[in-house]
Amino acid sequence: MDEAQQGRRRGAWLRRLLPLLVLAVAISGFFAFGLERYLSFAALAEHREWLLDAIARAGVLAPLAFIAVYAAVAALSVPGGLFLTVAGGFLFGTWLGGICSLMGATLGASILFLIARSSLGDPLRQRAGPFLRRVEAGFRENGASYLLVLRLVPLFPFWLVNLVPAFFGVRLRTFVLCSFFGMAPASFIYSSVGAGAGALIERGQTPDLYVIFEPRLLLPLIALALLSLLPLLYKWHQARRRLRALP
Repeated sequence: MDEAQQGRRRGAWLRRLLPLLVLAVAISGFFAFGLERYLSFAALAEHREWLLDAIARAGVLAPLAFIAVYAAVAALSVPGGLFLTVAGGFLFGTWLGGICSLMGATLGASILFLIARSSLGDPLRQRAGPFLRRVEAGFRENGASYLLVLRLVPLFPFWLVNLVPAFFGVRLRTFVLCSFFGMAPASFIYSSVGAGAGALIERGQTPDLYVIFEPRLLLPLIALALLSLLPLLYKWHQARRRLRALP
């Protein structure tokens, strides 16, 4: 390999890693400046009058600013997404707060997905063995079903659900749509919690963040997740029928 080819390979490698390096610097800066302390109910209680006044003065720009902040927090994968969803309900009400949180979460997740796919996904797939190639083929064929289950059932870390599809070649369109609709139920549940949090904050209490694990809310989410697996189960059933029909 001549020097020109080596230079091109190094340049491609650096371009691929640049988004990852920017992300790492941003995460370091987030904690270095102590920004995580603002993503707490104590900070919301302390600054709520200022926040409500700022939102009233900003008008239509306030939801856009909230979406941008939420997207940044989601893309950095730092703790605070759940708090922001509740805060969105407190600041904007159940429906507008839920929509803003959902848009911010989807945008931030998509940014992280693209960074992971471009920086790590392609190189990993190029070096993948037979087992990982079979997993990748399954994700490509049934990515929508898998993603909906991962988004609907609140048991999987947000950052992990953003990274796994990137490593296994899920298309961006599939990722965005499944993330949006899969996160919608939880977004509105927690936004409704935030919409009623004013009285709790006045009493010095915090909202119940485990409300989603109550059977009345968790069981419908599990039912939706099972419904999203129906296409996968149908394909599996058809494959078994074809195998039995072979001589």
